Amino acid sequence: MKIACFEYLARLLRMYKERRFLYRNIGVRYMPKTTSIVDFLESGLRAESLRQKAIANNIANLETPGYRSIDVKFKELLSKALESKGRVDLSEIEAQIYLPKETPLKSNGNDVSLEAEVGKMVKNSLLHKTYIRLINKKYQQIEIAMGVK
Repeated sequence: MKIACFEYLARLLRMYKERRFLYRNIGVRYMPKTTSIVDFLESGLRAESLRQKAIANNIANLETPGYRSIDVKFKELLSKALESKGRVDLSEIEAQIYLPKETPLKSNGNDVSLEAEVGKMVKNSLLHKTYIRLINKKYQQIEIAMGVK
């Protein structure tokens, strides 16, 4: 699970670099609105925070009759935006809450699985920590470049 998180982040970083390279190769000085990797990391961090709240909500409603679990859609939206030819404006890419409807319903009409939610929470925590570490590393690099001690 930890490797999958890093592979996902590495893929996003590669897409970001390729996007910048693409703009340089065509000889146009046009850059997307978001040129800082920190913006992408902060956007991912906000999405993971929202996902943590959704997971907590699902666990809180574990035994609520008729409750359907919710999840957050962000990875797909960000990937689609990065692969597009136009500008990337992260203020327009907001994490979305949706009903996945992937798990079977119990007799009370509830589809929340505690095991699945705990698994999502572990994965989400790893992604959250990874985003934090990458943002800290980026700020450390900026401080080194500025000569701040």
